Amino acid sequence: MTIFAVKRTIMSNAINILNREEDRRVVEAIKQAELNTSGEIKVHIENLCRGDVEKRSLVVFNKLKLNQTQLRNGVLIYLAVRDHKFAILGDEGINNVVEDNFWNDVKDLMLSHFREGRFADGLVEGIMRCGEKLKTYFPYQSDDVNEIPDEISYENN
Repeated sequence: MTIFAVKRTIMSNAINILNREEDRRVVEAIKQAELNTSGEIKVHIENLCRGDVEKRSLVVFNKLKLNQTQLRNGVLIYLAVRDHKFAILGDEGINNVVEDNFWNDVKDLMLSHFREGRFADGLVEGIMRCGEKLKTYFPYQSDDVNEIPDEISYENN
């Protein structure tokens, strides 16, 4: 599990950080990324991260049942918009096989967009990068089941 925090002034709420078209683009990126892998990618956006981003994102990871995928190959991209934090968590199946710097590379890619206020672009590129890596280690199986819904989960806390 790798955690990253970002400081930036964001005046949005979780529910409106993305407009409908951007939300659709992010969900479509998840679907595209998962076409070639048995891995599962989930985006969760909320207003506040009470306390430590690592602890909060782990709670969300477990709440969304990403820790219950058959191959332990779930990924959570977590954003707390008002607290200016985000985290990328990969389950143990992924973390056991990806290179040490993989999550840093994804974080840097996303962060470059986030700093410009382009959250949908950052999410889409991060999702696609995760999908490429998942495909390498967890290729699509003919009997694959979409274990986690592709829609973004929002919590307007």
